[in-house]
Amino acid sequence: MNGSGLILGIETSCDETAAAVVARGVDIRSSVVSSQVDLHARFGGVVPEIASRAHVELLTPVVAEALVESGAEGPEMQAVAATVGPGLVGSLLVGVAGAKALALVWGLPFVGVNHLEAHLVSSFVEDPTLELPVVALLVSGGHTMLVAVEDVGRYRLLGSTLDDAAGEAFDKVARYLGLGYPGGPAIDRLAIAGDPAAIPFPRALLDQGYDFSFSGLKTAVVTYVRQHPDAATEDVAASFQQAVVDVLVAKARRAAREVGATSIALGGGVAANSALREAVLDACTADGLAAFLPSRAMCTDNAAMVAAAAWWRLEHDGPTPLDAGVEPNLRLPVV
Repeated sequence: MNGSGLILGIETSCDETAAAVVARGVDIRSSVVSSQVDLHARFGGVVPEIASRAHVELLTPVVAEALVESGAEGPEMQAVAATVGPGLVGSLLVGVAGAKALALVWGLPFVGVNHLEAHLVSSFVEDPTLELPVVALLVSGGHTMLVAVEDVGRYRLLGSTLDDAAGEAFDKVARYLGLGYPGGPAIDRLAIAGDPAAIPFPRALLDQGYDFSFSGLKTAVVTYVRQHPDAATEDVAASFQQAVVDVLVAKARRAAREVGATSIALGGGVAANSALREAVLDACTADGLAAFLPSRAMCTDNAAMVAAAAWWRLEHDGPTPLDAGVEPNLRLPVV
């Protein structure tokens, strides 16, 4: 194994085909993401079969582009990494098979990466000076969880969703309101023109522990619109969004106090939501905490976070056996 410190990361857990080259876990030399949003938009959500077929077509050119942008060639890498889970099994298999093939051809180690850990590690890619412990609020279409990050590789799960993830609730509400897919950005844009206090939607489990529940909120939106067909869609979107943000931020603040965190970090696709970002920043200012708001490019699925997490895992655990498979339901390793 050479000591270049360069890791080629591949991400295909859902509907983004991504590749990146990162040096020593913090220096992003290239990051290429090919989105499949247009392919899935007419179906109102991700179709697994379509996603995996698109990955097969896109992976090779995306990897090639990432290498060209980085100015390095494949054999100069120290390792090749790919997301092994959680995610869609067909999509994961494409990325892992591609990464293993490249590792074999170039004579390099392969590193399997946990997608959730990659989102947590992404905080340190953009801000290596981030002080620990950190309370990370990981919110996406598939996951909503509060994690105490005591060190890279040392995580304590404080709470997670009991039903719908926050991003899933955004997509379902957007679909019901006829706003299209993806729902998060659509609601975010529309809510700017609405009144977030217009409709008193419920805040489930607001003062109860650190677990989340958004299924009831989704049902409340549907019920309200059916009973008030003339309600302004802007107000519905803004009030729904505010209900989600209120719960997420309240629990993150309480968790930060409990663990003695120095900061609150956001991660995942919903971390790009403008209302959530503003609310976290305001809360951290009021509580004397630092707020880490990732760039929007690092919020969505990307391979730079995969390469960064792989660098740490390679240093501490060594390479992953080539006979290791994918794990669609992989959980975050917690202590």
